[in-house]
Amino acid sequence: MNKPIRRVAIVVIIMFGLMLGNQTYTIVMRQDSLNNHPTNRRTRDAEFAQDRGPIMVGQSEVAQTVPSEDQFKFQRTYPDGRLYAHITGYYSYDQGRSALEASHNREMAGTADSQFVNRFLDSLTGQVPTGASVETTINAAAQRAAYEGLGDRKGAVVAIDPRTGAILALVSTPSYDPNQIANHDLAAARQAYIDMTEDPDRPLTNRATREIYPPGSVFKLVTAAAALENGMTTETLVDSPAQLRLPGTTTDLGNQVDCGGERITIEQALTVSCNTAFANIALELGDDVMRAEAEKFGFGARPLPELNAVASRYPEDPDRPSTAMTGIGQHEVATTPLQMAMVTAAIANKGQLFEPHLVARVRSANLNVISTTRPNVQSRPMQPQNADALAEMMVSVVTSGTGTNARIPGRTVGGKTGTAQSAPDRPPYAWFTSYAVGDSGEPEVAVAVFVEDANVPRSEIGGNRVAAPIAKDVMEAVL
Repeated sequence: MNKPIRRVAIVVIIMFGLMLGNQTYTIVMRQDSLNNHPTNRRTRDAEFAQDRGPIMVGQSEVAQTVPSEDQFKFQRTYPDGRLYAHITGYYSYDQGRSALEASHNREMAGTADSQFVNRFLDSLTGQVPTGASVETTINAAAQRAAYEGLGDRKGAVVAIDPRTGAILALVSTPSYDPNQIANHDLAAARQAYIDMTEDPDRPLTNRATREIYPPGSVFKLVTAAAALENGMTTETLVDSPAQLRLPGTTTDLGNQVDCGGERITIEQALTVSCNTAFANIALELGDDVMRAEAEKFGFGARPLPELNAVASRYPEDPDRPSTAMTGIGQHEVATTPLQMAMVTAAIANKGQLFEPHLVARVRSANLNVISTTRPNVQSRPMQPQNADALAEMMVSVVTSGTGTNARIPGRTVGGKTGTAQSAPDRPPYAWFTSYAVGDSGEPEVAVAVFVEDANVPRSEIGGNRVAAPIAKDVMEAVL
């Protein structure tokens, strides 16, 4: 064999080797991702011909599969579609999956590795495979209270069990009907999806976990936590002038209330929500301390992977005047309602933050438990004595401060109001976050309520008037 032919032969052998290597890699390493890719029609056809497992709230199926007489054998339905839409998500032939339908798709489809034995036994007996059920942590009464409380207003509510991190309620409004997207009339389903994506109210958007907003005064809880964790006490006096000149500027920060003097305690500052006092605290602590405390509560991390939640934000390198504004939850501070519920849960739970989770367990069709979510400590943002002190300060907010509409007779309730400026051409956001102690003597629920559009005059928008009554209803539903 002459040299040119030998070279060509070597090149051909190398190319065949690379091709075989690529095929081997695809089969061994990429098989699962290709099989589960949403555009893989063969996989979708197979899935739609299977009895998909339900999503459960208590004993109720909030996403279920029923027999179908069309080209598919089964139809996915959502009996209380709008109430649970941002938890269940949708299961659509053309639009794929979202929320729990996406994150637990393989378990409900029966194709997860953990269900191999079940699939094998089904194949031996000739039985049609049935997917696993996903049991959520949602409290049905709290979910309905949150949904009905928001009504036709844009906003979100998240309720958490501070002792475990279990999500008790998660609502985003306006909601949508996933049945329309799951419709087997593919043209109608496609049009419904287009209509929803083009709707200016953005019903498909999960405002509870997937959007961040300026928190306003509810972020003062993080500022107060940073103060207590860095040597201050509830009785530490801070300057609280009627007007605070921001460092290096000609801009004055004012108060919305009478703070009670030119120099007040941190407890008084939180009770009346004094802007200038908390701006001065942030200036004294500095942005590094403020950021570190925010990150201990979860800012900068992505919680709740079941719903692909986004990270909340504390600015990277604010200047001095901007640092002052972060102390009252303005400038570039932005958070999800989920994150603010986590902050409150950690404070109520003696400074210990549990990872939030939405799925309690996954159970096979024969009721065997495939997986269980165990409570897992995420961090300790505060020492127990400091958390207890801040929790007591929050009680003062409800009993005699800015959050009186959250009072529940016979119950210990702590809270914090917030009204956040967003843009000059739109009304401010209304916030309220709170916790309540149950018969056990422990905090049993932490709630964050966010109202994006209150549908009331601008002058009447406030956390206590707009958001606190919703939080009260949700807490009462849990207790």
